[in-house]
Amino acid sequence: MNILGIAGSLRRASTNRALLRAAGEMLPDGVQLTIADLSDIPIYNWDDEQEFGYPESVQRFRDEVAAADALLFATPEYNNSIPGALKNAFDWASRGGAESPLNHKPAAIMGAAGRLGSVRAQMHLRTVLMHNDLKVVQSPEVLIPVSDGFTDGELTHERYRDQVQRLVTALVDLATS
Repeated sequence: MNILGIAGSLRRASTNRALLRAAGEMLPDGVQLTIADLSDIPIYNWDDEQEFGYPESVQRFRDEVAAADALLFATPEYNNSIPGALKNAFDWASRGGAESPLNHKPAAIMGAAGRLGSVRAQMHLRTVLMHNDLKVVQSPEVLIPVSDGFTDGELTHERYRDQVQRLVTALVDLATS
């Protein structure tokens, strides 16, 4: 089983990328996590899509989504919502109607941000994911305040590690049911 991890942050030292790495350490046997790179995906423009098709970086991302059995999102919170890079990647991947690789995928959401741990961003992301009818794990919610959960860029707080473990288990169960 292959899970595609999608971090909303483009930062090299992103705590949400660290959150995905931690999740990758907690997977059951036979399950692997690959982390997508959104950094080279251009801003979505319908005119460009119609004239030129999908840019190489977009096609790569769409292929990664298509090959994945499930998606694991890790989103920070930017201005009370999801980062533009994450929404932009979704906009590209959601194209194609019935051929969109996002359609009906099992997914889970977690996030690290300020003191509320990306709660608003996660609510917005759930709404966005409804567009392609992704099947999103409802519980547990993993909302990690960056100041509490990380040491030297790694998820170290046992309570949050346990939440991530339970979320990954729920995602695998959803994807295999």
